[in-house]
Amino acid sequence: MLVVEDERTLAGMIAAYLSRAGYATTIAYTGPDGVQAVRDQAPDVVILDLGLPGLDGIEVCRQIRTFTDCYVIVVTARRDEIDTLIGLSVGADDYVTKPFSVRELVARVQTVLRRPRGAATAGAADRQGQQPVRVFGQLRVDPTAQRVHLAGDEVALTPTQRDLLMTLSKRPTMAFSRRRLIDDIWGNDWVGDEHLVDVHIAHLRRKLGDDPDTGRYVTTVRGIGYRMGQG
Repeated sequence: MLVVEDERTLAGMIAAYLSRAGYATTIAYTGPDGVQAVRDQAPDVVILDLGLPGLDGIEVCRQIRTFTDCYVIVVTARRDEIDTLIGLSVGADDYVTKPFSVRELVARVQTVLRRPRGAATAGAADRQGQQPVRVFGQLRVDPTAQRVHLAGDEVALTPTQRDLLMTLSKRPTMAFSRRRLIDDIWGNDWVGDEHLVDVHIAHLRRKLGDDPDTGRYVTTVRGIGYRMGQG
């Protein structure tokens, strides 16, 4: 667990709560130190402030997404929605806005850690037998290996983008509401703006070269939410 936060009192408080919850936790106080700490420590979760010296949190997230798929929870004092959307566009999985309850933040960490990672899911599938590859036109979703290919090329997805695609493709005829997707992926105790789902879907579509108007791979179901398209 890594906390990247320049407010030392807040960083220490977050780290203390995480430690009490049983997580080995370290702190970095600047953007460059945060990037290096992720390289050196390979944490499962990064708590990342946006307003950092040296490199801001958005650039830190952009850089670490080039070499890790760890979960990233953004912490921000900026209430402007654009900042939040930009943070998510570079690969953050969730966000909390200051002031916040540290207990709530720990609960968010516990929620993302309950989500199956690729290796764990693949191992479970090996024990239970291979799960079939799901094919939607040129899109191939492999739930056993937790890998996605489009027209033969592997698509690099963030953990949340991958979880969304795995969830939608498991029941391709089902229309999922935002709340159902949040319950399935973030957990039913998650509290926040449900349009977080729309942001992640938009970036997933971009990775898949999908047009939201035609919805080849991820289709909008008006008044409900989303379902898989047939490619």
